[in-house]
Amino acid sequence: MKPTLLNKSAERIEKADELLRAIQRDLPKLEVMLTNLEDEWGMEDSFYRFYHQSFKVYGLQLMTIEIREAFALLLPGQPLNSWYLEIVAQGTDHEFELAHNDNWLRHTRPIVEAAFHSYFFLKQMVKYGKQLNTPPDQMPSGWAAVLYLFNLR
Repeated sequence: MKPTLLNKSAERIEKADELLRAIQRDLPKLEVMLTNLEDEWGMEDSFYRFYHQSFKVYGLQLMTIEIREAFALLLPGQPLNSWYLEIVAQGTDHEFELAHNDNWLRHTRPIVEAAFHSYFFLKQMVKYGKQLNTPPDQMPSGWAAVLYLFNLR
């Protein structure tokens, strides 16, 4: 059977429902990750470290990778958004070198950007995992963004 727009739409609705159920299933783990990020020693300290020009900002990479991996486990086989993956790839796998201090923004902005994107999606998943019973027809922007993360919008 040749895929039609209607079939693709029905498939997306089904996948969105599956995603919501997976988020709700993993909500305790996602909430712990979010709590850790929102802790004083998570994003708050890392953001300060960025402006303080401290190598400790490089620690954001581990959090970012853990979040990306948690996202991938929600819908195995469903690829994550290519822009998100590119942002995360550019913001991870960096090792601090003293020479990075000479061009701090070039070396560390991608790390902070990848962390912020991951944080945003995680926060939206926790929020809507608690609020929604089913994927809404008229959806809030945060939920729509989560669907984009999974290429379902």
